[in-house]
This record gives sequence, C-alpha cells and structure tokens, in this order.
Amino acid sequence: MGRWLLRLASLAMSFAIVGGLAAVWGWSAFTQPGPLDQPTTVVVPRGAGLDGIARRLAEAGVIVDTTLFVIGAKATGSARGLKAGEYRFPASISSRDALGMIERGETVVRRITVAEGLTSIQVQDLLEDAEGLEGTAELPPEGSLLPETYHYSWGDDRAGIVRRMRRSMDETVARLWNERADDLPFKTPEQAVILASIVERETGVAGERGLVAGVFINRLKLGMRLQSDPTVAYGVAGGAGLDRPLTRGDLRTETPYNTYVIAGLPPGPICNPGLSALQAVLKPTQTDYLYFVANGSGGHAFARTLAQHNRNVRAWRRIQRQPASE
Repeated sequence: MGRWLLRLASLAMSFAIVGGLAAVWGWSAFTQPGPLDQPTTVVVPRGAGLDGIARRLAEAGVIVDTTLFVIGAKATGSARGLKAGEYRFPASISSRDALGMIERGETVVRRITVAEGLTSIQVQDLLEDAEGLEGTAELPPEGSLLPETYHYSWGDDRAGIVRRMRRSMDETVARLWNERADDLPFKTPEQAVILASIVERETGVAGERGLVAGVFINRLKLGMRLQSDPTVAYGVAGGAGLDRPLTRGDLRTETPYNTYVIAGLPPGPICNPGLSALQAVLKPTQTDYLYFVANGSGGHAFARTLAQHNRNVRAWRRIQRQPASE
C-alpha cells in the first residue's frame, strides 16, 4: 500500500512539473514577440467572439496559435471585455499586447474634414464615401453643420457624425451670437447663419471676410439688394452646385434665393459657413464700402460709390478678356 501511495505521489508530482513547464512555456509564447514583420490593420466586427477574433488575428499574421490566444485571454480575465473596431498592430507585437489593445479599445482614429462652404448635399456625399462608417444619414438642413475635422472609428454611425456636426454648429452660433456687435440688421441667429453662408461663398480670402460682411451689412441697412452671385447659383441649381458660369438670364431668373430679384436675405443658407465667416458677420469690419468685385488676383476690389464700382468692374472684365497665357 505504501508503495502505491509513493507511486501516486510521484506521478502527481510529475504531472505538476509537466503542467508547470507547460504553463511557463505557454506564458512565454503568449508574451514573446509575435510573427508580424510589418504593421497591419485588422477589423474586429461586432459580435465576432473570442474564437472569431483569434482567427482574424491569425489570418492577418498577428498571432500564430489561436488556442494559445484564447487560453491567454481566459486566463487573464480579458475574454469578456474585448471591443470591436479597427486596430493597427505594430510589427512583432506579442499575443498578450495584441489582446491588451483590443481589451482597451485602442482603435484607429479616422478623420473626415468638412471644408467651409460645402452644401449639405456635398457633406452627405462625403459621409457616404467615408470608409468605415455605417448606416445612413438623412440630408441635414442647409447651414446646420459646422465645417471642421471630425474624428471617428471604424463602425461609427453616419447619423451620429451628423448629430455631432449639428451640435457643434448650434454651440458655436450660440456663443458668437451672445458676443455679437450692436446694431446688426438681423434679429435672429438663423439670419446670421444665412448671411454668413453668403459671405463664405463670396470670398475664400480670410482677410476679406470682415469687409465682405461689412458691405452686406451696409446694404441691408440701406435697403439695397445684396446682389450676390452665389445666391443666384444656389437657387438655379437647387443646392446641388452649379457646374457652369452664371448667365444674364440666371440673374433675372426669379427664385427665392436670387438676391438680384428679392430684397433682404434669402429664405435660408446657401451652404454650411465656417467659423471665420460666422465671426465676420456677427462682428463685421466697420466700413463705408457698398460694392465689391473680383480683382483678378483671388481677392476683391471694394468701392464706396457706384462710379468707383463700375470702374472696378471694367477692370475685371479686361482681365477676363485677356488670353490665359498672358
């Protein structure tokens, strides 16, 4: 009987030694540098599960042994906390570190940039083309989105991005409205956004926006029509963007947005204005200019009187008639 007990004890010790050696080997394999020879990106979809994640990592060459990865995840208590998303794994990352990245949700940060002056249709197209976004977003109201760079992760919802854009615009307009100049010729933040959208489309020169806003402010105060070409283009194209130059017939076409025909502001914005255009409208440059026209160098020539403006227009037309090689 004693001999059998000694044999059992010896066998148990052997199993313990073998098990301990296996555990040491397993932990070493789990923590040592992996096979990946260059950084790679792996998308972990929602609902993939631990086994599915292990297979994806093995297929991408991040890990070698899926069983070891699964056992390691369970042994470290990480199996239930793994997060879906897009991950960028560096070369030679260990199975343990790859697991840690997924547990912490260290996903790739993507960016989508909404340029100043895009229409809501154009922003919607931009979102549709953005890689990694899911779902659909209804066309947001014109002028309701703040142009800037937005960060997102793989699998984020398009409608959620639009909500962030609208919230940013609402907060920005509310802040600037509270800091606005006195004696502006409009009464609501919505009207300020309309005018800012016109300023945005009239000039891409940051230093001119205050002056352009000042001209429109002066014209509104005097009851003069704004006579803004971008509003005409918006009305003719229905917000989709006009792919040809305006004609004299366009300037006479009656639409709610044709500020050569209507008095005051159009019924809504013609684009999504950026921060600087909003600032320019709510704190315009003090000026007595009433007119401006392109000057041929990317900016505009400003005038106080119609006679001065007509001279500037003639100069601009001479520039337009010049051959492109000159």
